[in-house]
Amino acid sequence: MVTKEEVIEVLKSCYDPEIPINIIDLGLVYGIEIKEDRVHIKMTLTAPGCPMGGLIAEDVKRKVEAIKGVKEAEVELVWEPPWTPDRISEDAMRKITE
Repeated sequence: MVTKEEVIEVLKSCYDPEIPINIIDLGLVYGIEIKEDRVHIKMTLTAPGCPMGGLIAEDVKRKVEAIKGVKEAEVELVWEPPWTPDRISEDAMRKITE
């Protein structure tokens, strides 16, 4: 069975094309739920009107479904709570400010 840690590692390879930080370090992923061979990811975007939203969600779905043991991945885009820069990880913030 796939683990949450495996999913997180894969999500670290998913990026918002406009920001050179992965979606985990950006704080866009709000939840990961695994039930047998299905993975449900609850995430947001940096802005509700983000033109890259569909591409990011599709990238997440495709990469998670490529994990051995995952039959299906569902990506749910949510807007509550709204994303703010406070959600960016300390490591990513250091990279931004260097």
